[in-house]
Amino acid sequence: QVQLVESGGGLVQAGGSLRLSCAVSGRTFSMYVMAWFRQAPGKEREFVARIRWSIPTKDYADSVKGRFTISRDNAKNTVLLQMNSLKPEDTAVYYCAAGTRGGLQASDYDYWGQGTQVTVSS
Repeated sequence: QVQLVESGGGLVQAGGSLRLSCAVSGRTFSMYVMAWFRQAPGKEREFVARIRWSIPTKDYADSVKGRFTISRDNAKNTVLLQMNSLKPEDTAVYYCAAGTRGGLQASDYDYWGQGTQVTVSS
């Protein structure tokens, strides 16, 4: 079992920055791909970024590439999402996820956090 707890959401003006954190506890972390997804009202949950514990490969959705950075802190068992140059369309609930398949679909992930709200005002 894996437990995920997100923090760091909030309200920010367009062009601003936020850093989301996901604290990971439970089973061995190295076997999992860690990802961030987001879900805006009335829309499906969408992939944002992913990273592996064992090797530092990273992937991003086109909509956030160049603005968001995913990273991990192995010592603290934490996954971070640094979000810069935020836009109103980035407004959503952001979720941390862990899974062994590690694809780009929400169904590829087995464990989810409770979500944290990010609101970007224009």
